Amino acid sequence: MSGRQIVSRAAEALGRLRETKPLVHHITNFVVMNDTANVTLLIGASPVMAHAIEEVEEMVSLAGALVLNPGTLQSDWIEAMILAGRRAHEREIPVVLDPVGAGATTFRTRTNRRLLEEVQPTIVRGNAGEIGALSGVGGEVRGVDSVGGLSEPEQAVRHAAREWGSVVAITGRRDLVSDGERLLAVDNGHEWLTTLTGTGCMATAIVGAFAAAEDDPLQAAAAGLAAFGLAAERAARETTAPGSFKTAIFDELYELSPDRLADGARLFELA
Repeated sequence: MSGRQIVSRAAEALGRLRETKPLVHHITNFVVMNDTANVTLLIGASPVMAHAIEEVEEMVSLAGALVLNPGTLQSDWIEAMILAGRRAHEREIPVVLDPVGAGATTFRTRTNRRLLEEVQPTIVRGNAGEIGALSGVGGEVRGVDSVGGLSEPEQAVRHAAREWGSVVAITGRRDLVSDGERLLAVDNGHEWLTTLTGTGCMATAIVGAFAAAEDDPLQAAAAGLAAFGLAAERAARETTAPGSFKTAIFDELYELSPDRLADGARLFELA
């Protein structure tokens, strides 16, 4: 598929997303909960943050996608993620996992490996350190930030995708997305995204929204990252510092149209 076709399909997915307004069920962390709800709503989907073990299976059954983000780990939330993830898998509802801080502590790494094994997520989106630590190909994490890159990220993302049976996205200066065979690159984004807490989690939320509107998880992940990156680029043109930049990203996501995404997405396939 040519780059132009990939971009065109991303724009079509955004159009479906805004038309159908799918419910996206989030089990996510305290730090980002409000922001991820907002970006989900602004891109055109309907967010619900439901964490209680007593209701997650029922809630996810109503959703178009499930987003799991164990950034502020609690034991009962882990069990809720397992229950919701298994139910989603049974119902063929896409699951997006953001393995926040995997590699930083034994508990985080073990939890995310359990989610990979027991939930079998459709898409995994993380930074180089997180994906590298979970797949055993390197990478270093301090807190929730990647502080050590991967020497061969293209090979690493393909390796992780094959190992886990998921589409895997490694985000950074260039985002890489693979299903183990195909490899897509996304060159949208802005350096100020690294100055704000939770931008990776916001990207994952938008990927979850696209996964509810696009049957191909490889295409959904790349389209979501391109949409968020393009909004960041446009926001940076209008602002001079990170605080106003964040507000402008929200506005740009709200105003993002299929035509604007088709014109601005830098999304293509690598050999």
